[in-house]
Amino acid sequence: MKITHVVTLVSDDGAYGGPVSVATGQLGELAARGHDVELVSLWRGRKAPPRTVDDVPLRAFRARTLVPGQGFLGLFHPALLPALWRRAGRSDVWHIHAGRDLVSLAALAVAVLRRRPFLVQTHGMVQPRRSVVAALFDRVYVPLLRRARAALVLTEEEEAGLRRVLGRDGPRLVRLANGVRARADTAESSETDVLFLARLQTRKRPEAFVRMAALVHRKRPDVSFTLHGSDEGRLAEVRSLIASEGLDGAVTYGGALEHDAAVERTARATVYVLPSVDEPFPMSVLESLAVGTPVVCTHSCGIAAELQRREAALVTDGSPEQLADAVLRLLEDRPLRERLTRAGLNAVDTEFSLAAVTDRLAEWYTSVSRPAAK
Repeated sequence: MKITHVVTLVSDDGAYGGPVSVATGQLGELAARGHDVELVSLWRGRKAPPRTVDDVPLRAFRARTLVPGQGFLGLFHPALLPALWRRAGRSDVWHIHAGRDLVSLAALAVAVLRRRPFLVQTHGMVQPRRSVVAALFDRVYVPLLRRARAALVLTEEEEAGLRRVLGRDGPRLVRLANGVRARADTAESSETDVLFLARLQTRKRPEAFVRMAALVHRKRPDVSFTLHGSDEGRLAEVRSLIASEGLDGAVTYGGALEHDAAVERTARATVYVLPSVDEPFPMSVLESLAVGTPVVCTHSCGIAAELQRREAALVTDGSPEQLADAVLRLLEDRPLRERLTRAGLNAVDTEFSLAAVTDRLAEWYTSVSRPAAK
């Protein structure tokens, strides 16, 4: 089967995060099963677009800003549209990792005009919005989104929000978890290394990480704290907070990392902390579990309840105080870290296995590639 995925942006700083990891994970597993796969995207980086990303064939075009001030929404490249048109004609399945942006809009339009069956996977990115820009965009975008054979959603909350956007005429909504593959842990793990690895933006709350670090540092000055991720407007505040808390040398910003480097860096950490709020299904948490690094997250993380039930992570209210208490427990209790590691690996194997997720996805592809019932 010829399977094409479309994602908005691949970059050397991992700026688009989870959707890229999900797409490449799914495509890699499908390729291992003998399918012909390809990822189509925009590219942003210092070098020319690579031919592969995470060993998945990539056809990418340099991102240009067509609509200033709108972030990912306004990115495009004129050559992307004819490339999508040609590939749609050759694909058995068209899978769009859809956000509110011009790339997703173009991929949807091509699928509809070429009468190709397609799935959409929204990763929590298509939820009710009140802005004028979203309302205008949705007049064109939502009717195309409704033409999907199915929309893949992560959580009950995402499903409810997407139903409000699509209305009664929307496609079937299908719950599908993100999946990861457990990786052999070859990294030397530190005993005193606390990591934040996510975009530096408001929802990820990197400032809460720094405030947590200040509390931990008072009791454990030997511990180091590192933030990695592309800056989306919070780096200046993070640096100011590091200085005001007297944490220079204890808390450092290491810049953005490519995906493989990010996974390797996570494997070396003692604890991974994600202070995000309203995070639908964070791939960084799954990848931490998959490499055996204990996780501290918040109650509003989409998989927090499942991880808490399995005793596979420490779940907090997101306050710097509770984050600090959880981190200190893990730093000072090696048996606890080992229990969380075992539970996390078991969760990956039984609940968040890439193989199990791809089994379900392949069933949908078989269904979608058949002619629609009249």
